[in-house]
This record gives sequence, C-alpha cells and structure tokens, in this order.
Amino acid sequence: MQKILDIISAKVQQAFVDAGYEASYGRVTVSNRPDLCEYQCNGALAAAKAYKCAPIQIANAVVEKLNSGDFSMCDAVMPGFINLKLSDAFLQNYLEEMRNAEDFGVEKFGAGKTVIVDYGGPNVAKPLHIGHLRSAIIGESLKRLYKFFGYNAIGDIHLGDWGLQMGLIIAELQERQPDLCYFDENYTGAYPAEPPFTISELEEIYPAAAAKKKEDEAFADKAHTATYELQSGRRGYRAIWKHIMNVSLADMRKIYDNLNVHFESWLGESDADPYIPAMVEDMKVRGIAVQSEGAWVIPVAEETDKKEVPPCILIKSDGSAIYATTDLATMVQRMQDLGPDQMLYITDKRQALHFEQVFRAAKKSGILPGDYPVDHLGFGTMNGKDGKPFKTREGGVMRLERLIAEMTDFVRTKVVENKIVAENEVEETTKKIAMAALKYGDLSNQPTKDYIFDMDRFAAFEGNTGPYILYTIVRIKSILARYGAWETLPIQAPANAYAKDLMLAITRLAPALESALKTFSPNLICAYIYELAGAVNKFYHETRILTEENEQLKAGYISLIALAKNVLEQCIDLLGFSAPEKM
Repeated sequence: MQKILDIISAKVQQAFVDAGYEASYGRVTVSNRPDLCEYQCNGALAAAKAYKCAPIQIANAVVEKLNSGDFSMCDAVMPGFINLKLSDAFLQNYLEEMRNAEDFGVEKFGAGKTVIVDYGGPNVAKPLHIGHLRSAIIGESLKRLYKFFGYNAIGDIHLGDWGLQMGLIIAELQERQPDLCYFDENYTGAYPAEPPFTISELEEIYPAAAAKKKEDEAFADKAHTATYELQSGRRGYRAIWKHIMNVSLADMRKIYDNLNVHFESWLGESDADPYIPAMVEDMKVRGIAVQSEGAWVIPVAEETDKKEVPPCILIKSDGSAIYATTDLATMVQRMQDLGPDQMLYITDKRQALHFEQVFRAAKKSGILPGDYPVDHLGFGTMNGKDGKPFKTREGGVMRLERLIAEMTDFVRTKVVENKIVAENEVEETTKKIAMAALKYGDLSNQPTKDYIFDMDRFAAFEGNTGPYILYTIVRIKSILARYGAWETLPIQAPANAYAKDLMLAITRLAPALESALKTFSPNLICAYIYELAGAVNKFYHETRILTEENEQLKAGYISLIALAKNVLEQCIDLLGFSAPEKM
C-alpha cells in the first residue's frame, strides 16, 4: 500500500506535467502551517527559474489540473505556494484500506533480506548492569522494526565469553579450591554435572580476581596462562568454562526475559575463535596484514580522513588476538553460515573508532564487499539528575536487575495508592506500566544522545511518557468494551475537525516507521505515538462518542478510535512493551 504522501505527490506531479512542466517539481510535503493547510507543494517557486515566469502563474496552472475530488482545498497562494487539504472521501477510503490491509498496508521492503542486529554484548560471569540497558532495548526495538518491514532479522547477543575474564576466574577458583578435579591434568573421568559455584559466588569471584591481577604479577601471569590453555583446549578448563556459561546464561536469560528482550542467536567470541587462524593467515599471505613493532596490523587510514584513524590491530606482539580479531572472525562466520544482507552493531558510542577500524578492515580484506551495508549505532550515556553517569545511592554501578525492581516498586506504589486496578490485578498491571515507563523513558530520547534518568517523570501518567501512551490505549479499550462488537465496523468520513486530525495522524504511521528504521531511531516511533495519542485524546474530549444518538455517527467514531488503538498497540510492540486491560 502506497504512503499517502506518495499518492498525493503523484497526483500533483501529474498536474505539473499536464500543465506543461517537469514532474519533479511536484513534490508534496506535510504542511508546516497546519492552520492554513494539510499539505503543501513549493515546486512552482523552483520551476519559475527554469521556465522564466512568475511562480504564481505556474501554481495557478497546476491547481487547474488537479482533481478537485481528491482535495477539499487546492489553492495557489502568493508568491507561488500550492496549499492542499484532502477531501473527506479520499481520507475515508485511504483509512479503510489501512484498516483492512495486513500490518496497515506498510510496504514490506525487507522481504527476502537477512539482517543481523548485534546488541547486548554482555561479558559472561559478570552481572548485567545499567550499562547493558540501552543496548538491549534499543537493539530489541530495531530488530522488531526490521521484522515488521519483512526482514529476516536475527538478534545476536554476542557474548564476551572467551577473554581474560575466563582465565581470571579459573585462576581464582584454583586458589580457592585447588583440589577440584578440573585442575588435575591426569584426571580422565567425567566431570561433575553440577558447577562448583553458584551465580552469586561466580559474580564475587571475578571482581576479586580482577583486583588481584592488578596487585599480584604472579597471579596475572597465572590468569593469562589459564586463558591460553582454555583456548588451546585443556579439558578441565573447558569443563569449568561450560559451567560458567551455563550458570551465567541462565541468569542472563531471566533478566532479559523480564525486559522482554529476546535473542535469536546466543553466540559469543568463543564461537568465532575457530575462524581466527585461517583468517589471519590469509591476511598475512595477501599482504592485508603487515607487521608493526612485532604486532600484525591492518592499515585502514584513508586519504579523505579528517582525523587520524590508527591501524586495526589483528595480532598483538605477544601473539594474542584482541576484540578486533574476534569481531572480524565473527563477520567471517556470519557471512559463511548466514549470508546476511546487512549488519547493525549497537554499543556505547565510545566504541565508534573501534568499529570504524573493524569495518574498514573487513572491507579491505574482502570479508565484506566494499559496498556492504554495515553500521554502528553508538548510544549515549544514561545519567542521573546530577548529569553524571547513573549510580546507586551507594555510588556504585547499579545492577540491571535492581533498576528494573526499583522502577517496578515505584510504579506499584502508584498503582496501589490510586487504586488503579483490583488487588488481584496489581502485579500484572504494575509490571506492564513499569516496563512502559522504563523503555519509553529511554527510547523517546535520540539514541546517540545522553539523557537524564528520572523515575518520577518516566512513570508519570501525563506528558510524553510510556504510562500516558498506555492510558490512552486503555481508555479506548474501555470505550470499545462498552460499545460491543466493533471489529468489522468500516471507517466513515470525518464527522468533525478533531476526527479529521486523528485520521491524518493515523496516515503518518508508515513514514514514521520508515524514518525510524532508516535512521536507527526508535525515538521517532515514540514521537509519532505521542502525537497520535494526543489526537486521540483531543477527539475524545471534544466528541460525544458513546452518548451520540445517531448510531451511524457513533459507529464511525468507534471504528476510528479502534483503528487508532490498533496502530498504537502495534507501535508499542515495536518498542518492546504492551498495554494492560485496565488502568
């Protein structure tokens, strides 16, 4: 189904042609003066230079060629603007087509294409903290958006599961429990099915080992050796690694599930490790990688660079691989196994240079074609009200689980105090409102910008917040429930100005979602539904809906708000949350 702006532009372009001018001048935009018109075309101003005549003359000629049945207003205005308002019949037909079409008629331009969205990126054996929030919810929203447009979208958590932290845990565990069979190189039996630590113990072991490494050189060497032996296949260390993975992933899955964040792929650096030797050897043989101070690097600087872009380090002077090596090997693995048409990486914006180096190295080495669409979305920091990175009251980094719990507790208090729902519905309703508050509070900000985490503002039931959007949906649900069967009611022509404003807002769904995807900006979805919710509530306050005596008019009102509800629910699903039945 064509976007409404494309349909209008096509009509105006044809009118330019019929009037004797180039079609390209007929581009239509949403009016920046809604008090004057709904859409506008400024092409006559540009055409005047090419055709050497007054722009108002061209505008008048074009207006004469436009079909008046499509527009309730079609005026040429000095010095040469063309102001347009859609006819009620045109708008009614367009929304009825939206209502009946799958996914509101949004074009599935991603059909047949695969995209990998790399988000999450937690390190195994460490608790998820608030630094993982933005990657998770921005990535999940964009993955859902890709799927909505027809892509085979694969969310990859890209676990940090193969680096020095594993060697540190093994070394610390050996010092604490040296008699474990995992450390006996002569042991040939089966290793225990149960791990020698709990998740809470594991999360204490790693920071203790990391601190010890800084002060104890012998321990640091031991950890490096353990990392090397693990990666070389030492049997006992591989068994410990599997325990670490099983315990950590179970905890991660629980927290991500609570966030309604889901990954299609749970691969990590360890899965890419087997691809490294052949990849590195190939780069050496072809001269892509060169030696520099004992290390192997890939020069990636370009003549057009306005700032220095250092070489991408492939192998350090001590022979070890680093993050860039693993990222390149991961690309090799993905291209061989999945053949994706596109990749998107979502991390903290401080990693921008790293990904610039990796992307250039991948294209220079032929891992990716030169014109391959691979992007990095670097997100900003979540800050406290003091403008500094968000901390716990004790001054530490807050665990993600605790952040979710605090938001949930805060919302629960509001739900109970205001008696929003019956006692047996409190928990389910609280969870949905809290998730909307948390996610919308984050996603409504431009991803690349820092933002202030303000629980009071995010959980407010008024203003540009998730709970306000939910309240609008629940209000519509309540009206529909009282009306009765509404699912098959057709869209009618707008009965008043508020109905038309709401209808126009609904038509802007497809361009809003397309812009969100093309610019990796879920905040554009938030901006759209905030506008749409505002139009719904204005229509509600200015129109007698259920008390309307004219049954045909009432049915038209009901079908319109039902369509608005469906659009709002689709959009919040793309943002990763849902609405309760009551509120």
